[in-house]
This record gives sequence, structure tokens and C-alpha cells, in this order.
Amino acid sequence: MNISAVQFQDPKFAQQVISLLDQTQAPADHLELEITESMLISDLDKIIDILLLLKTKGIRFSLDDFGTGYSSLDRLTNLPLDQLKIDQRFVRNLDKHTRDAAVAKTIIDLGRNLGLSVIAEGVETEYQRERLLELGCYQFQGYLFSKPALLSE
Repeated sequence: MNISAVQFQDPKFAQQVISLLDQTQAPADHLELEITESMLISDLDKIIDILLLLKTKGIRFSLDDFGTGYSSLDRLTNLPLDQLKIDQRFVRNLDKHTRDAAVAKTIIDLGRNLGLSVIAEGVETEYQRERLLELGCYQFQGYLFSKPALLSE
């Protein structure tokens, strides 16, 4: 589930998430919240506190669009993440730009070395999927597999 910076800045956000889990009795480890790198330019200590509180409840976290924002490696190592998502701009041109493949490989290796799963976004062709497999990425999102769908679908 994507979380906006506005939602995350709400002082009641963490408690609302916890309350919803309690009300629905949904397993917390089935909930993965996605934050973006751009959200990390504000008060990092506050963000880490919120993430840690929700993490103690079993909620998982993914850093979306990794490689396109402002996060430093220091910030990355301090966040209680479960997953990195390779932004589609590095996936889109895997067949044309060796630099994009190098960035994707670096993100894959970094994620693996930090004990995180890595998912590639925007996978639209079989070539992209095969190339990502060669680079060591085994989880994908994109039109090759399914178009975005509503929960009711």
C-alpha cells in the first residue's frame, strides 16, 4: 500500500494503522507499506520512530522508486525496511542502456547484502524479465504480468 508524505506526517498515522489492524484482525505481516525516497528528506529520526513502532506490530516496509530520490546509503542502512523497489526508469531501457543495467544490478546486490528482497517495477517485456533474472532479481511488477487492478477485481 502506497503511503503519501501527507499521510505519513499525520501524528495519528501510526495509531490509525494499528487500530485498523486491531479492528479488522488482519494479519499485520500481510500489510506492506510503501514509502518513497522523497519522503526521507524530512525528519529522518521521526520517520524511523514511526517505522519502528509499526514494525513491532509486524507490518512490512518497502522503499519504492529506489535510485531516483535523495536517500544516502547511511539513511538506507538506518531504515527498518523489508524490500527495495527498482524504479521502472532503470527497467525500461535495459535493452538499450548498459548504465541502467548497471544501476539495476547495483540495487539488486545492495538489497541482497542488506537482507532485503528486491522487486523490479515496470516490467513490460519478456526481455526485461529475462535480463533482470540474469542480474539476480526474481520479483517483478508490471504489465507483463497484470495491469493494475482494484481490490474488488
